[in-house]
Amino acid sequence: MYDIAILGGGPAGYVAAGKAGEAGQSVLLIEKNELGGVCLNEGCIPTKTLLYSAKVLDTARHADRYGVTVPEAAIDFGAIFKRKTKVVKKLVGGVKVQMRNAGVEVVSGEGVITGRGADGFTLRCNETDYEARNILVCTGSEAVVPPIPGLREGLGGAVVTNREILQLTEQPASLVVIGGGVIGMEFASFFNSIGTQVTVIEMLPKILGPMDAELSALLQAQYEKKGVTFRLNCKVVAVEGNEVVYETPEGETCRVQGDRILVSVGRRARLQGIGLENVGVELALNPAGKPYGIKVDAQMRTSVPGVYAAGDVTGFSMLAHTASREGEVAVNTILGIADQMHYNAVPGVVYTNPEVAGVGALEGARTVSLPMAFSGRFVAENERGEGLCKVVLDAENRVIGVHMLGNPASELIHGAAIAIEQHMSVEQLERVIFPHPTVSEILKETVTRA
Repeated sequence: MYDIAILGGGPAGYVAAGKAGEAGQSVLLIEKNELGGVCLNEGCIPTKTLLYSAKVLDTARHADRYGVTVPEAAIDFGAIFKRKTKVVKKLVGGVKVQMRNAGVEVVSGEGVITGRGADGFTLRCNETDYEARNILVCTGSEAVVPPIPGLREGLGGAVVTNREILQLTEQPASLVVIGGGVIGMEFASFFNSIGTQVTVIEMLPKILGPMDAELSALLQAQYEKKGVTFRLNCKVVAVEGNEVVYETPEGETCRVQGDRILVSVGRRARLQGIGLENVGVELALNPAGKPYGIKVDAQMRTSVPGVYAAGDVTGFSMLAHTASREGEVAVNTILGIADQMHYNAVPGVVYTNPEVAGVGALEGARTVSLPMAFSGRFVAENERGEGLCKVVLDAENRVIGVHMLGNPASELIHGAAIAIEQHMSVEQLERVIFPHPTVSEILKETVTRA
């Protein structure tokens, strides 16, 4: 009998397993693929590795702006992807060591909740039965492939998801990205930098979905200058071989060809095949009455006492760092430690070049904006670079949102998250001493103008 059985070894699962194991709990972790989940194996880490190679190439090609000459900077597509694989393997190995050090028993296979036992629940994996007092479901998410004629049929050929595109052995001359969200834009950024002709088709009037509209428009403009073609407000109606057929807002039918077609229209929770129905776990429903995730409370408890859920499977905030925190909250709740999830300060980052990062509210009582060029360090390190910092304030002059465009926004946004989480006012933030010269000073420079 285990204290906790965890289904899924992604950011929610392995973080929770490590925390529980270190607290003296007996932990069973079941993962059907590699430890680390989608983030480490098919998402966050491999894509950021590729994007860093692209950033190095961009820097080399424009090094003359900084008084440095790099003749004939070029890429080795195979070497870039080989390095990506090496980085992933190293980090997966690190997670395995972490689990071993925490005393977590890891089983490779597909786990299913089979029912209730005398003191908890029963599970099955690889024809072996297990018992646990508590279950934590962290089965993650999968790429959505919408029912567009020819799209699903094209998988394995010209059509790829985030998984298959990371396994390419040759650089495509052209790429059509269906979906201008975070994942779509990051792949568009990488392939544009290495010389692939990229077209992004998005059915909404803007890229990057719920992120700040002004920053999204600025990023789009910068990538249009780099040669990326955007087709907004356009609906994909069919995929025919290497061609994507779409309709414009005016009703015109158009076609665009790509050596590869990346479908990147979102992700959905993995709810099937894990036995939720065997113990009566309630699912969260969208306004149309369709399930989109496991229903949980602020302590990550499901409708069934002793069963918890964390990460993408809840269908709420599909980010690795959210998943890790949710896993911690679930374990703390099991251990009897008071804790709960807050979603008002979850940072989101787009690792394009330049980066976009945001946290908190998009609107408030008022908004203060300042070009990133007000930071001396930004000017020194981003020749011809454009950027913007926006701070959203409530009626009490507290910081409730921060949104940035410009490198290195991903390394700055955590400071804004802390300010929001701690309900800091403009006056309190102004009293914080920022190191000089750093790009982080842009946050203080912006709020001083509030």
